[in-house]
Amino acid sequence: MATFKAWAAHAAGAQLQPFEYDPGALGAEDVEIAIEHCGICHSDLSMLDNHWGMTAYPFVPGHEGVGRVVAMGPEAKGLTLGQRVGIGWNAYSCLHCEQCLAGRQHLCGSVLGTITGRHGAFADRVRCHWVWAVPIPDALPFAEVGPLLCGGITVYAPLELLGIRPTSRVGVFGIGGLGHMALKFCRAWGCEVTAFTSSDSKAEEARAFGAHHVISSRDSTAIQALAGTLDLIIDTVNAPLDWNALLTALAPNGKLHVVGAVLEPIPVVAFSLISGQKSVSGSPTGSRGTIDAMLGFAARHAIAPQTEHFPMSRVNDALDHLRAGKARYRIVLDA
Repeated sequence: MATFKAWAAHAAGAQLQPFEYDPGALGAEDVEIAIEHCGICHSDLSMLDNHWGMTAYPFVPGHEGVGRVVAMGPEAKGLTLGQRVGIGWNAYSCLHCEQCLAGRQHLCGSVLGTITGRHGAFADRVRCHWVWAVPIPDALPFAEVGPLLCGGITVYAPLELLGIRPTSRVGVFGIGGLGHMALKFCRAWGCEVTAFTSSDSKAEEARAFGAHHVISSRDSTAIQALAGTLDLIIDTVNAPLDWNALLTALAPNGKLHVVGAVLEPIPVVAFSLISGQKSVSGSPTGSRGTIDAMLGFAARHAIAPQTEHFPMSRVNDALDHLRAGKARYRIVLDA
């Protein structure tokens, strides 16, 4: 009988405690990964606290894990034992539905998240379907790559999905774990990049990450002064914003794209969209193919998240650090 050692919470908001479980027999198409590093995403906190109403306890967080393949089912494809791989938000998809066959496995109706209804990568080992065990390019720093597998793909995918061009003018709202990676990707994409932040202390860092311009996200007047100029705004925050000011800042055909999980409804006046042929959209992470493209793009342009490291044994300290808003900008646990 196999035993995985992990860190689990037994109730909403509870401290994580050492936890062992039997994962059962290795599936024919499954891959087992020995975890070496795992990023902490704000979604781990949301799931830990059951903010989305779908957490099952005991709950093992962790969906930005990287490590090495240590076991493979007989039908697992394209990988070798000892290979460096990572696992992001998704762990399984059916591969036979319309979405999967179209290369949109992350939109599969049967997709199973790494930490939704199963145990994640705050552990010594984790399993997933071979499709979601993503090879890591050698050019990327292995200890830093975990956050790209959720946060990174979340902000990279809109650039492909929405057909953003190198000549586009892009705004990034919220310079945190997601936003700082969005600045790096948009700058490397060739865009003119404007950062919106509520913290004056982040202005110089935002410029170092790739922003050409930095504007206070609390200054509606300054945002409205951008009227009609931005082709895309990527909203990475999970709080209500001055939505009218953001829509005003969009150029004709501009897009407000939401990747931050704001729980309140977004009020939109129809004419604010119709008159400029604007749109409001959103997306989750990305397909396996888009993840591969993102990692290749990151390797080519030397893009990696800015991280702070904690040993896995101090996972509760790391979570408290994130809760307090002190992370600059992603936290990685070292197993």
